[in-house]
Amino acid sequence: MFQNHFPDILGLNKGTQIKGTVVLMRRNVLDFNDFGATAIDNLTEFLGQGVSLQLVSANNVDSGNLKGKVGKAAYLESWLTSTTFAPLTAGETAFQVHFDWDDEIGVPGAFIIKNNHLAEFFLLNLTLHDVPNQGDIHFVCNSWIYPASRYESDRIFFANKPYLPSETPQALRDCREKELEVLRGDGTGERQEWDRIYDYDVYNDLGNPDWGSSLARPILGGSTELPYPRRGRTGRPPTKSDPKSESRLFPLVQDFDIYVPRDERFGHLKMADFLTYILKSVSQNLRPLLESVFSFTPNEFDSFEDVRDLYENGFPLPQDLFKTISDQIPAPMLKEIFRTDGEQALRFPTPKVIEDNKSGWMTDEEFAREMLVGVNPGVIRLLEVFPPQSALDSTVYGDQTSKITKDQLEKNMGGLTVEEALANKKLFILDYHDAFMQYLRLINTPEERAYASRTILFLQEDGTLKPLAIELSLPHPNGDKFGAVGDVYLPAEQGVEGTIWLLAKAYVAVSDSGYHQLISHWLNTHAVVEPFIIATNRQLSVLHPIYKLLFPHYRDTMNINALARQALINADGIIEFSFLPGKYAMEMSAVIYKNWVFPDQALPSDLIKRGMAVEDQDSPNGLRLVVEDYPYAVDGLEIWDAIKTWVQDYCSYYYKTDEIVAQDSELQAWWKEIVEVGHGDKKNEPWWFKMNTVADLVQTCTIIIWTSSALHAAVNFGQYPYGGYILNRPTLSRRLIPKEGTPEYDEMVKSPQKALLKTITPKFQTLIDLSTIEILSRHTSDEYYLGQREHPNWTADATPLAAFQKFGKKLAEIEEKLISKNNDETLRNRVGIVNMPYTLLYPSSEVGLTGRGIPNSISI
Repeated sequence: MFQNHFPDILGLNKGTQIKGTVVLMRRNVLDFNDFGATAIDNLTEFLGQGVSLQLVSANNVDSGNLKGKVGKAAYLESWLTSTTFAPLTAGETAFQVHFDWDDEIGVPGAFIIKNNHLAEFFLLNLTLHDVPNQGDIHFVCNSWIYPASRYESDRIFFANKPYLPSETPQALRDCREKELEVLRGDGTGERQEWDRIYDYDVYNDLGNPDWGSSLARPILGGSTELPYPRRGRTGRPPTKSDPKSESRLFPLVQDFDIYVPRDERFGHLKMADFLTYILKSVSQNLRPLLESVFSFTPNEFDSFEDVRDLYENGFPLPQDLFKTISDQIPAPMLKEIFRTDGEQALRFPTPKVIEDNKSGWMTDEEFAREMLVGVNPGVIRLLEVFPPQSALDSTVYGDQTSKITKDQLEKNMGGLTVEEALANKKLFILDYHDAFMQYLRLINTPEERAYASRTILFLQEDGTLKPLAIELSLPHPNGDKFGAVGDVYLPAEQGVEGTIWLLAKAYVAVSDSGYHQLISHWLNTHAVVEPFIIATNRQLSVLHPIYKLLFPHYRDTMNINALARQALINADGIIEFSFLPGKYAMEMSAVIYKNWVFPDQALPSDLIKRGMAVEDQDSPNGLRLVVEDYPYAVDGLEIWDAIKTWVQDYCSYYYKTDEIVAQDSELQAWWKEIVEVGHGDKKNEPWWFKMNTVADLVQTCTIIIWTSSALHAAVNFGQYPYGGYILNRPTLSRRLIPKEGTPEYDEMVKSPQKALLKTITPKFQTLIDLSTIEILSRHTSDEYYLGQREHPNWTADATPLAAFQKFGKKLAEIEEKLISKNNDETLRNRVGIVNMPYTLLYPSSEVGLTGRGIPNSISI
């Protein structure tokens, strides 16, 4: 009876059939150099027997092997210019296909696809229409399909109906288990681009000892001295000079072809691919170009106006060198980097922090405000003990207790004593003393000079913070065991004291920039999430409901992390080159990872741990903020609660009891692998959840989603709006505060601007830094934001779909609420003297450099 619904388009008697629509993208449509490719060029190559598909039954098994019955092969027949179930976007093509159907197939639960071409293509989805007694059945694929000869096992895709392992139909169990075996691999061999294997390795690929000892780097992970989250294994051979270090790809040729499982790579995302090429150009073309420029050009800014000229007129480049880079970079990318149609200038967009007020960044008000609303708002904490203490081992580092005195603080506390301020939770600290003190003897060279810093702040009646003192410390000249030496600087606005105070704030900003980039950003989002991605793909089937919950929050993270290991955090990479603490940056992040605690990554737990909130059941979030106008915390708690409610609604649909969690074989294997392998250097910590209850599962998934989405957005997309003006967030310091009686001191008295400019990031590093953070601060044109999914039929279960729609509506309500808060003039921290509203946790965004928006995943 069903054959009457379908035309006999090939003039054949098709019998009873199911019509399907296959949506795919050809490889050359995705090619960076083929932006003009159309959706229907050369599509005849896919017709005939080039691509075959076979349905696999979900409810009928072959009596001989208890596997789902497999139908006859069907082939792509003709392309469609549009579909009724979903509009096609640029580069996508829909094909019609007809499957033979009978009662032996029953309900299709999976399909096998074979690519008989010589090149791969990207398969987006398959929809079966009007399946008897089922209606439409959706298969969401989003996967590269290589020639069948590349695979030892058939490529199989499952329908969008999720199952817990114990509830999986018998007909699909073997396919479910075999697919996971493929994704795990056997842990041997060098991975190839068509591989789909997820496996773990330590960070032993950052250095290049074969090129000299200066490029050797310690292995991170696998030791108590330098523990680290695991990264994806590539299987590349070891270096010749160090068998424990993995060789790097050949420079300039393979640098961005590092292995990650193929479906994790940029390539199905044109704009993200475009940004990858820009990042490659910055590291491989722009940096050498500028290096040659600065070999005969002074590497100093002359004035603050000279810095601002980067946005108004740009940095001029010599004609011959401009032509060299023009020949090496494709025209669309060249225009994106230089923002010109031919002018020889490297020009940057005006950073938001100086867009309305060019000097507001210099004020104490903005200096303090950015600790609550800036790109690194999760470090400030309540000061609970005075004087500030150190956690460094006193048998090694001596007495590291702060030398700040009560008298110094009480000068600017409006009559309060330190004891009264502590009791009333009025004192706060931004403390980078311990993190940097351990490395200052290594960091401080003739080229770089830095301090370990402590900044004490006071909460005023109007809800704003003001700095009271900055302590800048150095290791004792007689050795570490003698403790620290340093000076305390107090606020001043005029004269040489005002200049020194501005310098002191700059040193704090340098520490904050380095800590932010390596710890708050890289370690606490990018690095810690990667083991969860690997374990999820290895241990949770795509049929598992928790896989479907978490999958969108992993999009492109492994790929951007791999790119970072190649060009950003590697030896002599962009971060080492332009950020403190230079070559010791990643090693320092490993030392700080010792203090990483997974449950504390929950925003409420983090706020309580830092003393920025106290439990209060009468408050809407169950927390009362110590600083009521703390925009990161206020907005973040709104987002956190929305995520947790969504996760609770979703998980409770599949897990009615704690016993179901404890008895879920895939879930338990997943959690065991995360604890014992992915974060294996911390496997003996007592704080890991036991994963025996629904509450454990909900909190775990909420932390993963929060970290991958909102936390990353908060610490990433403000990089350029705040740090694009290097005076506001310098990344390097090159000399110490001048001593009276020296030429440097006399220069500081005569020209305060030059003194600051000669202290912080020089021009060359500024240009590289700005080029990089502008790339990292952008949203791509194909981004999916929190509350959005790439495919509307990502699950067949109606209740979770309804809960997800409720989540999206809640996020829209939150955004309206946050906009309203930013218009409330009584909340002085939200906009500040620079007239820069806090928008980093607005859920939505447009394309580009917006300073707002929460993507689902760490995709840049």
